[in-house]
Amino acid sequence: MNPVFPGRVEKGRLIRDDPVKYLLQLNKLEGCRVDESLKRRRETRSDNQNRYYWGVIIEILSEHCGYTKDEMHDALKYKFLSDRCPDEKGLVKIKSTAKLKTDEFIQYTNQIVIWAAEEMNIFIPDPSQMDY
Repeated sequence: MNPVFPGRVEKGRLIRDDPVKYLLQLNKLEGCRVDESLKRRRETRSDNQNRYYWGVIIEILSEHCGYTKDEMHDALKYKFLSDRCPDEKGLVKIKSTAKLKTDEFIQYTNQIVIWAAEEMNIFIPDPSQMDY
């Protein structure tokens, strides 16, 4: 696996988070031809978002519906993250919550909270109202 060296771009220059680690790796490749690529970092959901999702949303809904936590998670992904229309093979594509960006994950959890309130009359507390 290729090492990853996170950083940020400022005024057209790459500022590495750990330049020493980068230089150590660079020295190991002395005399070798190399490829270097850059890509925008994709911010995935935070640990707090994950704890709120599993410890509050999934906990409340799975208990109410009589599902296991994994079954509830799958049902919510199907409801809110699937294409709903089968492809040419008859399969429905469902997004992974682990691959959602932070803002996408917020939108996903907000949809669930609204749906639970409107369709199931279940109140799911806001993250600021809970310890999870």
